[in-house]
Amino acid sequence: MVDKHLSSQFDADLNALSSRLLEMGGLVESQISTAMRAFTQMDVETCNVVIQNEKLVNDLEIQIDLACTELIARRQPTARDLRLVMAVSKAITNLERAGDEAERVAKRTKRLIESSAPHNINVAEIRLSGQMAISLLRRSLDAFARLDTVAAAEVVEEDRQIDEEFRGFVRKLITYMMEDPHTISTGLDMLSIAKAIERIGDHAKNIAEFVIYVAKGSDVRHIPHEDLVREANKE
Repeated sequence: MVDKHLSSQFDADLNALSSRLLEMGGLVESQISTAMRAFTQMDVETCNVVIQNEKLVNDLEIQIDLACTELIARRQPTARDLRLVMAVSKAITNLERAGDEAERVAKRTKRLIESSAPHNINVAEIRLSGQMAISLLRRSLDAFARLDTVAAAEVVEEDRQIDEEFRGFVRKLITYMMEDPHTISTGLDMLSIAKAIERIGDHAKNIAEFVIYVAKGSDVRHIPHEDLVREANKE
């Protein structure tokens, strides 16, 4: 993943940092998958697993952030190396927030189960969005591991599909609540779950953008979307 340096220990430090990022990414991906399984199966125990494991995600973020700080202090990286360390630091923040959203899905699902409120709300968009969000996160982490800007640009582009699914579900949900006011409470919990999944997609997109930042040296926050995709696909 990293270029070779005169110091083999420096290479080892950078690779270890990247490995810890991928370890945290795997944990967060598992959290999201478990939260979506809890929602699909409406299972309280599965919800509790997600809620209990949230601390593991938070602990990993703290550990990796400390490792980033120590590496900068000891090695004083420059250019692409510094961008890589900064990207890892930013990526773990996004992973921690994605973990928070998985916990929100679990908590809202648990509340839906415990309320036992009947409803006829079709949640196909939520299930589809959840699958898409898990796929985007996995692919953004894979792109980060390989510093693959083309794969990263594809993640950035496909995040729009999750946004479209979310907007479609909101429109449908409003119709349900207008036709049957008894579904409002349940509808609001469903809305919170859908929004959490949409935010997970955003965090996956952010991680993909960091790949382009490391490889190209451009701050993607100031690049229009179309130019970002075009830049990533340049040889």
